[in-house]
Amino acid sequence: MWTSLIEDGIGLKVEGELTLGVGRAREVAALIGVGALDGLSIGFKAVEARTDPRTRVRRITRIDLWEVSIVTFPMQPDARIRRPPPPLLAMRAAADAVSRAAARLRPHLAAV
Repeated sequence: MWTSLIEDGIGLKVEGELTLGVGRAREVAALIGVGALDGLSIGFKAVEARTDPRTRVRRITRIDLWEVSIVTFPMQPDARIRRPPPPLLAMRAAADAVSRAAARLRPHLAAV
């Protein structure tokens, strides 16, 4: 889930978190953790654009952002994920494991 989207002079900065209770999110987190998955890509509709008649280069000046995806090969080579430090990844994985264990134990504790 994306928690923050900020446009600055360089581009779009997004922050988010993976829902580690979901298997696919754990897989993505593991791949990000080892550096095997580190690209970002956006889906958008161009709302405003101009084409330079001399160069025929189109400059998009305003968009409707539809989605941001984690990808292997981003169209823009600099669109990359900055990995959280390893201790933070380990802490998140441990917290998720504790939550899953507690959920499995809960029915047994109710019977006591």
